[in-house]
Formats: sequence, structure tokens, C-alpha cells
Amino acid sequence: MLYLVPTPIGNLEDITQRAVRVLSEADLILAEDTRTSGVLLRHLDIHKPMLSYHKFNEHQSVEHFVERLRGGETIAVVSDAGTPGISDPGFLLAREAIRAGIEVTCLPGPTALIPALVASGLPSDRFCFEGFLPQKKGRQTRLREIAEERRTTVFYESPHRVLKTLQQLAELCGPDRQVAVCRELTKVHEDIVRGTLQEAVAHFTEHEPRGEFVIVLAGL
Repeated sequence: MLYLVPTPIGNLEDITQRAVRVLSEADLILAEDTRTSGVLLRHLDIHKPMLSYHKFNEHQSVEHFVERLRGGETIAVVSDAGTPGISDPGFLLAREAIRAGIEVTCLPGPTALIPALVASGLPSDRFCFEGFLPQKKGRQTRLREIAEERRTTVFYESPHRVLKTLQQLAELCGPDRQVAVCRELTKVHEDIVRGTLQEAVAHFTEHEPRGEFVIVLAGL
């Protein structure tokens, strides 16, 4: 059995009882960063073998872990925060495990995507998720596509690029398009800036962006 186990994006109270049980019973835990996940596991008093599984080694190691699954082991995959496979490692192993006839289960749990969308105040009945935007190649093309999207669009952004992204969107969408910029969701300094793109640009020009961000942009 392969389990994809969501972990808290900030507040450790968001771990589910089922996630704690699965992590406690797994033969092996694959972690994006063993140091980060180690903090959570120690907090939960879980002591299980743990190996690194991240974007730099997943292609080389996926077959090895599939073989261990074939051999009868139960493996749990966790990312640094949120749900594995959503802008984090997990998809490749899940796909190959399914191809090998291994049972794959994803537990429901924390992700920054849905809380940001729901708290934005923007339409959530239909939306699209863009993950992280390209840093260079293809970035302008993706931004133009988002500007023409009729559904609400949700994507993640680095604090170093938040202001630039908002400025680019204001140029492509017009300054009056509605946006919600969500920072540090579930954490002590959680903050959501709602308004027009022009207002968001003004806010982050005055206040340096810090932390982890989710941007929710209204559709046409």
C-alpha cells in the first residue's frame, strides 16, 4: 500500500488522526526533507524509518520504492507541508505504483490551495489551479493565459516575485481586476490582502512580501 499523507502547512494542530495512525503504522516514510518532517514526527512521537524523496532524486529512486511496495511494504509519502503531489513530489511514485498494480490512497488533509480560494471571497464554484508559475521561460505566455481565464485562478508564488507578478498581472488584466493575496495561511502571521490589483501592488510596494504566498485572481 502507498499512502500520500498531507501534513500541516503551518499549524501542527491541522494533522488528522488518520494521518497520525498511517504514519505510525507505515514501514517507511518518504519525506521531501527529512529534517523538516523529522520535526513533525518528533512532535507526534512517531519513530519510523525515513528516507529523502524529492524532485532531485525521485526519478532515480522511484523504481526502488515500487519494488519495496511490491515486496509488501507499506510506504507513506509526505512533503514539507500540504498534500504530496500538489506542487510537491508524489505524483511520479503514485503513477508508477498504480501501473504496478499497487493500491494507492491519498488521505484528505491540509493544502494551501482550498483555504486560500474559499477565504478570498472570489467565486469558488469553478476555478483553475496553476501551481507555481514559470520563473523565466514561458512566464509571459502563462500570465497572458491567466489574464484571459474566465474562472478564478489560484497559484503559488515566491515572496521574491509577488510584487513583480502583481505588477505584471495589473498590466495584462487591468488595475481593477479583483485579487486576494494570502500570506502564511494557518500560521501566527496569517494575512489576506483583498482588493484590486492596483491596491495589492500599492500594499506590497509599501510592505515587503515575506512568507509563503497564494494568489487568487478573479476571472474575466
